[in-house]
Amino acid sequence: MANKTLKIEGMTCASCAKAVERATRKLDGVSESNVNLATEKLTISFDENALSVEDIQSAVEKAGYKALSNAVTKTMKVEGMTCASCANAVERATRKLDGVTEANVNLATEKLTISYEPSVLKVSDIKNAVEKAGYKAIEDEVTVDTDKERKENEIKSLWKRFIISAIFTVPLLYISMGHMMGAPLPTFLDPMANPLNFALIQLLLTIPVVIAGRRFYSVGFKTLFKGSPNMDSLIAIGTGAAVVYGLFAIYKIINGDASYAMHLYFESAAVIIALITLGKYLESVSKGKTSEAIKKLMGLQPKTALVIKDGKEVEISIDEVEAGDIIVVKPGEKLPVDGEVIEGITSIDESMLTGESIPVEKHIGDTVIGASINKTGSIKYKATKVGKDTALAQIIKLVEDAQGSKAPIAKLADVISGYFVPIVIGLAIISGLAWYFIGGESSTFALTIFISVLVIACPCALGLATPTAIMVGTGKGAENGVLIKSGTALETAHQIQTIVFDKTGTITEGKPKVTDVIPVKGLSEDELLILAASAEKGSEHPLGEAIVKGAEDKGLEFKKVDSFNAIPGHGIEVTIEGKNILAGNRKLMVERNISLEDLESSSNRLAEEGKTPMYFAIDNKIGGIIAVADTVKENSKRAIELLHNMGIQVAMITGDNRRTAEAIAKQVNIDIVLAEVLPEDKANEVKKLQAEGKKVAMVGDGINDAPALAQADIGIAIGSGTDVAMESADIVLMRSDLMDVPTAIQLSKKTIKNIKENLFWAFGYNTLGIPIAMGVLHIFGGPLLDPMIAGAAMSLSSVSVLTNALRLKNFKPVR
Repeated sequence: MANKTLKIEGMTCASCAKAVERATRKLDGVSESNVNLATEKLTISFDENALSVEDIQSAVEKAGYKALSNAVTKTMKVEGMTCASCANAVERATRKLDGVTEANVNLATEKLTISYEPSVLKVSDIKNAVEKAGYKAIEDEVTVDTDKERKENEIKSLWKRFIISAIFTVPLLYISMGHMMGAPLPTFLDPMANPLNFALIQLLLTIPVVIAGRRFYSVGFKTLFKGSPNMDSLIAIGTGAAVVYGLFAIYKIINGDASYAMHLYFESAAVIIALITLGKYLESVSKGKTSEAIKKLMGLQPKTALVIKDGKEVEISIDEVEAGDIIVVKPGEKLPVDGEVIEGITSIDESMLTGESIPVEKHIGDTVIGASINKTGSIKYKATKVGKDTALAQIIKLVEDAQGSKAPIAKLADVISGYFVPIVIGLAIISGLAWYFIGGESSTFALTIFISVLVIACPCALGLATPTAIMVGTGKGAENGVLIKSGTALETAHQIQTIVFDKTGTITEGKPKVTDVIPVKGLSEDELLILAASAEKGSEHPLGEAIVKGAEDKGLEFKKVDSFNAIPGHGIEVTIEGKNILAGNRKLMVERNISLEDLESSSNRLAEEGKTPMYFAIDNKIGGIIAVADTVKENSKRAIELLHNMGIQVAMITGDNRRTAEAIAKQVNIDIVLAEVLPEDKANEVKKLQAEGKKVAMVGDGINDAPALAQADIGIAIGSGTDVAMESADIVLMRSDLMDVPTAIQLSKKTIKNIKENLFWAFGYNTLGIPIAMGVLHIFGGPLLDPMIAGAAMSLSSVSVLTNALRLKNFKPVR
C-alpha cells in the first residue's frame, strides 16, 4: 500500500471535502481517503498495482476539483514593494496563475513564498506575473551580506532624499508663508509688486523636491494604473494636484490675473514629500534586521574540526566532515557537528542551543550537539549528522522559514486607500464635468472645482496618521525599556491572545542557586554548607559551583581539602580534616550503603518542588541534603497576573522534565505547561497554538528560542539573552524584566487606539470638505470653496493628527 498527500484546489466548504472523499474512496485499490479542508489536502492510501496517481487526479477532477501531486515551494525576492497594498497585488497576481496552490508575500523580508505544480507552471511565468503587477521577482538567492548592503544603501538613499527635500522646502516655506506673518521679502519677490517672480521662484524650489520624491510618483501612478493603489498613489495624487494647480495659477498670472499669486500650493507639495520621505527613512531604519539573526546563527558553528585520519589527528574544514568521522574535542572547544560519544566523559554547555544553564554530563553512547561547548574532559565522538542535517542547521532553516512566512497584519490605511483614491478621483472628475456641461460654467471654474476636490482630499494626514503614532509609541516604549523593532510589531501586539514563555532565563533566573540546606541532628546548616562547599571547591560541576557560591555569599570560610576524587556520573569523594566526605546523587548513597534515614521524605518534597537535592555523607553516615534550583524571577508572578487581567492566556515551554516544569508553573500561575520539548520543536508548539486561530507571542532568551520567536505573531526577547534571540524577535525587553511584557501590550493597545483616532480625523476633514469642494453649497447660493481654504483644511488635518499622536507621550504602564 502507498500513502500520498495531494493538494486539492477549488474546495470551499465541508460538502466539497466530502465530495472529494466519496469520489476517491470508491476507486478500486483505495483503502483510506481523508480530506482536511483547513489545509486543502487529501491523504490517501492505495494499492499502487491497482491504481495510479493519475487515476486519483482524474476522479477528483470529475468531482469538480483539482488535485496537485508534485507541488514544489520556492522563495523569490520581490523588488519595488513599499506597503501592504503592494504585497497584496503580488499575491493576487500569482495566486490566480494555473498550478499555484499557495502564494504569500512577506513585506518585511520582501519575499514571495509560492507553492506550485511545476508540470503546469514555470518560474518564468511567475516572474512575468509579478512584473505585470508592477514589481520584479528575482529567483537567484541573495546572500546575507548582499541583502544587508542593499538595505543599508536604501536607508542612505532615503536620508539623502530627505536632506535635499528639506534644503529646498525651508526657503520655499519662508517665501510662500513668511509675508503673511510680516517677514520681509526682497522687492523682486513681493507677491503684489512682482507676482510672476513670486510664483516662478516657488516653482523652481519645488522642482528639486519633486525630483527627490520621484519614487512616490513612479510607484504611486504605476500601482494606480494597475488597479492596486497604495500609499504612494495617495501621495502622488495629492502632491501632484497641488503642483498642477500651482502651474495653473502661474498660467493665470502670465495672462494678467495677479490674484492667483495668492493661490499657490507648491509649499504644500514640498512639505508633504519631505515629511513622508522622513517617515519612510525612519520606517526603514526600524525594520527588523532579519538577515542578522541568520548570520549570527551561522557564526556559532566552528570553521574547522579535528578528526582522526589513519590514526592521526588532522584539522580539516567543517565542510569536509562526513558522517562516520571520528572527531576529537578538547576542553573549552566547540563541537563542530552532531554525533555520539565513543570515548571519554565530560560535561557540555548546551545553553547556546537549549537555553538551559546547567551543563549536561556526557558518557559513552550519549548524543552531542554541534556548536555546544565542551567544558571539562576531552572526548572522541562519531559524527552522525553533518551539513544541513545538524541541529544548528535545522534551527537556521526554521528561522528562515518562519521569517519568510506571511506577516500577520495589513496596514489599515492601505486597505482604506484602495477604496478612497479611486472614489476621490471619480468625484473630482464628475464634479468638474458636471459644472462644465450641466452647470454651464467656464472651463476655469470646472478646473478649479476639480483641483479643489483633489486638494481637500490630499492624503497628507492619512499618510501621517499611522507613522507618527508608531514613532511616538516606539519612542515611549524605549523610555520604558521596551525596544519595539517595527511598526508591524507595535500594531500586532494588541491582538495577542496567548503568550508562551520560555522557562529558563525568562520566568526563572537561569542560574542555579542554593534554596534549602537540611542537616541531620547535631549539625548546623552553616557547618553542613562549609563542608559541602569545601568539598565542591575543586569540582567543575554547575551544581557544585552553586553550593560554593552559596557559601561565599554567606561569608563562610572554606576548609582545606586533603584529597579529591571525582566519581563520574555520581559525585565526588574528598577528605577534609581526616573526615571522609561523599557528595553526590542518591545513586551514590545507595551504592555506598548509606541510609538516608528521615531525609527521604524531604528529598521527595524538594524534587516535587522542582529542586535538585544533593546528598552529603560524613564518614559513611548521612550528613544532610542541600537543594539547588533555578529560582523564579522576582516579577514573574506579577507580570503573569497582569496578563491574566488583560484576558491573555499564558503558557510555559521548556526542555525540563514535566515534574520540574509543573512546580515552576504552580508558583507563577501558568495556564498551559509544555514540558520536555526539544529545541527544534518549540516553533512547532507555537504553530499548534496558531492553528487554533490564536494570535501568539513567544518570550525567550536562548538560541533555541529563535525559531519560535520568528514563528510567533510577535517574538519578545529578554535583553540578557543571546544576540540571535534578540535579532529574531520583534520586541526586546532591555531590562530583562517580565513586567515589560504587559507594558508592551498596553502600549500597543494605546497606539492602535491613537492610530484609529488619527485616521478618523484625517478622513473627517476630507469627508466634510469634499462635498463643499464639489460645490454643493454653491448650488444653493452658498460660497464656493476656495482652494486656499481647502489647503488650510488639509494642513489643519495634519496638525490635528500630529497633536493627537503626541498625546501618547503621556503613556504610563500599569504596574
